[in-house]
Amino acid sequence: MLTQEMLDSIKKVEATRPSRIGADLRRMDADEKHNLLKQYHPDYKESGFSTLVMGPNKGEKVPVELGELLQANSRLLGVDLDLNQIDYDVDVLVIGGGGAGASAAIEAHKGGANVMIATKLRIGDANTMMAEGGIQAADKENDSPQRHFLDAFGGGHYAAKPELLKKLVMEAPEAIQWLNDLGVMFDKNPDGTMVTTHGGGTSRKRMHACADYSGAEIMRVLRDEVINRGITVVDFTSAVELILDDKGQVAGAVLQNMETGEYLVARAKVVIIATGGAGRLHYQGFPTSNHYGATADGLVLGYRVGAPLLYQDTIQYHPTGVAYPAQLFGALVTEKVRSVGAMLVNCDGEAFMHPLETRDVAAASIIRECSDRGKGVPTPGGGFGVWLDTPMIEMIHGKGTIEKRIPAMLRMYLNYDIDMREVPILVYPTLHYQNGGLEINADCATKTIHNLMVAGEAVGGIHGRNRLMGNSLLDIIVFGRDAGKAAAARCNEVELGTMTLEHVEKFAKELEEAGVHNDKVSPLLLPPYAHEGRH
Repeated sequence: MLTQEMLDSIKKVEATRPSRIGADLRRMDADEKHNLLKQYHPDYKESGFSTLVMGPNKGEKVPVELGELLQANSRLLGVDLDLNQIDYDVDVLVIGGGGAGASAAIEAHKGGANVMIATKLRIGDANTMMAEGGIQAADKENDSPQRHFLDAFGGGHYAAKPELLKKLVMEAPEAIQWLNDLGVMFDKNPDGTMVTTHGGGTSRKRMHACADYSGAEIMRVLRDEVINRGITVVDFTSAVELILDDKGQVAGAVLQNMETGEYLVARAKVVIIATGGAGRLHYQGFPTSNHYGATADGLVLGYRVGAPLLYQDTIQYHPTGVAYPAQLFGALVTEKVRSVGAMLVNCDGEAFMHPLETRDVAAASIIRECSDRGKGVPTPGGGFGVWLDTPMIEMIHGKGTIEKRIPAMLRMYLNYDIDMREVPILVYPTLHYQNGGLEINADCATKTIHNLMVAGEAVGGIHGRNRLMGNSLLDIIVFGRDAGKAAAARCNEVELGTMTLEHVEKFAKELEEAGVHNDKVSPLLLPPYAHEGRH
């Protein structure tokens, strides 16, 4: 039920709509963007960050919630565990069952390796499933990987590692073809060519989609391929600590059965961290679009063995999370809604930004509108939002467009008696993507730990300090596949030494010497919603 204040505001939106259709809104220049971000984006809010006092990133800024986990006690501290009692013995251990983990496992298996996936929920329970809008690739005649590179490099504030971004854009067309050949049902024109659209910050239409459930469709196909190949998948089993050997190289991981609490030893010649994001840490109290298990586990595991992080202080807040109704609070409203014509407007029906600014700029603009400018629309829960004027879509493209192009979004709102074809929807930024993560080289390997590889959202440096829409589904495929190929090739050369957890005691001693005293343990594994303070 929309409040009277919302209904009054909607009348203003409807009144201004004719003048906004076809309006050529100005994009912000570089100085305007910089000043806006510095004043309103959560990444610039000093109280949201702390400084690491130990570990490979000592002295650097990190979100408070992540810092507590990076500098917490190991779950295995004081646990008497026999590493000679090996429960799983494989060539390649993939930690994480999302798109990156599945892609890595498929390619490693194809390369002849004995592969196992360990995932704390079920295979497919991942942020990949939550991705809606599409996947970028420059595979049309009027586009090129070079243009894709420039868009992404600029959108990431020129901070991406060039060798990683180059790999992303150059291998994008092949990634699309690979997915298509596996059976992903991309949107296509009658002649069989793929439908492509714009995203925020793109200079060409290169967004390939499957309606508005692109990630779910991609994950469906990847999961089927993993199962069809007979790759071992151990569900409801978390990695709680990496195992090293006496040569200092990774030698596997300690796993924990999430149902029984039992610890299991997995020996592996190569380990691939593909644990995804951190949204369930709820940085600065923000809601999140992330799946239940997104608690930055991979960053903690890597950091404890000495693998450095990159850009760990940069988080993406998706500008359009659901602000109302409360049952959907924080859920993702795909950027595709804007790319097909919906416009962001304030309580008075005024368009306050170009609809396809980059995500960080759009999020900061919405926060500014709701705070300093007092132009937000109040919600019954005490929050604010701005309107995403969805009826514009069918005024521009014709009746039936919403049901055809964003059917899942339409159904989601209809479940709460809100018809986005008739009324605008209320949105506010939601915690969406971990821009920073473990630093890797172009071979997907960490900088300091031999045979430890990373793929997907747990990587830092691919996107710089901000990610463009559609490049996350792309990076899980490109870097997942590359990590799998590299792991299969590398495991033939690896000779493991004696397995050890000495680094756990060493880390605890370093914590003590740094004066860090807390009762927290990490990785967190699951958010403590049921019992506040439980870790």
